[in-house]
Amino acid sequence: MTYQSPISPGISFYEATIGDRPAYAGLPGPATADVVIIGGGFTGLQAAHHLAASGKDVVLIEGARFGDGASGRNGGQLGTGQRAWVEESEADFGRDNAGAQFAVAERAKAHLLDFATAHGIEADYRPGQISAAHKQGYVKDYRDHVRIMAEDYGYAHLSFLDRDEMAQKLGSTRYHGGTYDAGTGHINPLKYLVGLARAASKAGARLHENTRAGAISSAGGKVTVKTDAGDIVAGSALVACNAFIDGLEPVTSAHVMPIRSFIGATVPLGDDSPVIPGGESVDDSRFVVRYFRKSADGRLLFGGREAYTSDNPTDISSHIRRQIAEIYPALDSVEITHSWGGSVGITLSRRPFVREVMPNVTSIGGFSGHGVMLSNYCGKLYADHVNGGSDELEVMRNLKVGPFPGGDRFRTPLLFLALTWFSLRDKF
Repeated sequence: MTYQSPISPGISFYEATIGDRPAYAGLPGPATADVVIIGGGFTGLQAAHHLAASGKDVVLIEGARFGDGASGRNGGQLGTGQRAWVEESEADFGRDNAGAQFAVAERAKAHLLDFATAHGIEADYRPGQISAAHKQGYVKDYRDHVRIMAEDYGYAHLSFLDRDEMAQKLGSTRYHGGTYDAGTGHINPLKYLVGLARAASKAGARLHENTRAGAISSAGGKVTVKTDAGDIVAGSALVACNAFIDGLEPVTSAHVMPIRSFIGATVPLGDDSPVIPGGESVDDSRFVVRYFRKSADGRLLFGGREAYTSDNPTDISSHIRRQIAEIYPALDSVEITHSWGGSVGITLSRRPFVREVMPNVTSIGGFSGHGVMLSNYCGKLYADHVNGGSDELEVMRNLKVGPFPGGDRFRTPLLFLALTWFSLRDKF
């Protein structure tokens, strides 16, 4: 099995806000447990917390440091609903199923904020999210979406913004209109993850960083995970590797693939800056979405560049600065103090992948850029499933998530060609 480090060049702004991250020792040797979890991001750590709090013996291993993957390096936006709008889900699954998916996402949002409050996690939550249409032809879709959300799904926090209202909210005339969502917001994801790991450890979960899984097998009602320190034998297992599945489990590898995404943080823009004066987070309608927001200290955190290979770019800042200048020309020479990236797990349908991939082994991932709240909540839902409680995870299992075409040999180049084509459509 090959292994790709999750770290791209550059230290993230988030790392600069937390000081020294708490360290967790590697696995000291062979172990037994009720549940073994592979992956120390939002999904794995949330599952570990809830399982341990219910009395289960839990061992969690992470190949790097907690927060080195997407959970600690992402754009921090919570969003509303699934990645696909309810209109798309309704067309694919019908009204009832689309409503169930939306309800799961709303509970996910509430759970993240409630968990942070209950465990004293200060994650710099700020309310409000703006979704902006970068083409005039998309404006009607945004207007219709507001009506559908209110009339059919009872979501009253969404309002339509015309071009002038959008310009006032953003401090930019680049966009043609869109929506304002008062029912969501954004966080510092690494602060949340550090607090989540602390809560899981306090609940009794055995957490181990820098411990890579070598292979997974299931036989005789037991799951065995091999590591360099020895085997972990458990009654059940959660594979929560997301973009870093790296061939560890072949079914997941066929359904979840990594793309690289990059973010830059500017110097603080000052209290008199016209950029996003309300402090909301922003996403736009491009296939290669641009997402940006103001940090607690007034920096513009801007993400947009993507890459479809495992190569790390040598210059993130200049590319991000050019994208910033397209929206905010006055910032064409703004200083970028931090630039970083990482891998995001995507699926063919852009819906989460939740499946039992072998007896007693469940894999969860592929949140496709919409994982801050969903990945966190799916960890809780997995714990509920193991504990025999409400099986809300079934809603996610029933999503249509097919494998990427091309098999092991051609899957990656075909993904590269397809995503490059869609990124070109953003421009023309």
